[in-house]
Amino acid sequence: MSEDKPVYKRILLKLSGEALMGEGEYGIDPAVIRTMATDIAAVISQGVQVGLVIGGGNIFRGAGLAARGMDRVTGDHMGMLATVINALAMQDVLQGMGVPTRVMSALSMDQVCESYVKRRAVERLSAGEVVIFAAGTGNPFFTTDTAASLRAVEIGADLMLKATKVDGVYNADPMKDPSATRYERLGFDEAIERRLAVMDTTALVLCRDQHMPIRVFNMHQPGNLARIIQGEEVGTLVQ
Repeated sequence: MSEDKPVYKRILLKLSGEALMGEGEYGIDPAVIRTMATDIAAVISQGVQVGLVIGGGNIFRGAGLAARGMDRVTGDHMGMLATVINALAMQDVLQGMGVPTRVMSALSMDQVCESYVKRRAVERLSAGEVVIFAAGTGNPFFTTDTAASLRAVEIGADLMLKATKVDGVYNADPMKDPSATRYERLGFDEAIERRLAVMDTTALVLCRDQHMPIRVFNMHQPGNLARIIQGEEVGTLVQ
C-alpha cells in the first residue's frame, strides 16, 4: 500500500504511563519516550491526525493508595496530575522534533496547558497538531482507558489504538502462560464477558455503544504504528 495514502485520517492513541518507564521502576525513560515520539511523528508526516492519552501509572496510582487508606477522590486527583506530567514530557519531545503539539487538560491549569474544549481540540487536530488529552476525564473513579474512549468518540476518531507491552489480546496472560493464543479479531461482548485484559469495562462499553473500533498492539516494536496506519493487521482488532 502506498505510504502517502494512510487508511485512517484521525486516530486516538492510548499509552500507559508504565510504557514510559522502560526498564526502570519509576518515572520516564528519555530513550523510550523519544522512540514513541518518533513513531508518532512518522504518522503525522503522512497527514494523519493524532490525539493522544497517556496514563500516569509510572508516577502515581490513585486506586493503589486508596486501597491502603487514602481518600479515593484525592488519590484520583493526584493520578490526574501525574498524567499531566507525562503529557508535558511528551509534548516537549514532540516539539523538539518539530511536531506542533498541544496539551489540553480536563482540569483547569491555565499556566501549564489549555483546558479541554472539544471544538478547539478538533481545530488543533485539523491543523496538523498532535493533541494530548491530560487529566483523564477530570472526574474520579474513571480510568485513563475510559478517558481515551471518551475522547476518541468526541473527536470523531476513525480508530482507537491501545498500546501495550504485548502484541495483542490473548486468551490468557502470555507472560505467564506460554500456550496462550492471540486473537486477531474480537467482539466487544466477548471481550467483556471473558474479562480479557483489553481495557476496563466502562471503556469497552462506551466504544461498543458508539461503534469505535479498538486495535491493541505492541508500541515497543518500532514501526508498528505506521504499519497500522497503512492498513496492516497488527495486533488485535476489537469491534
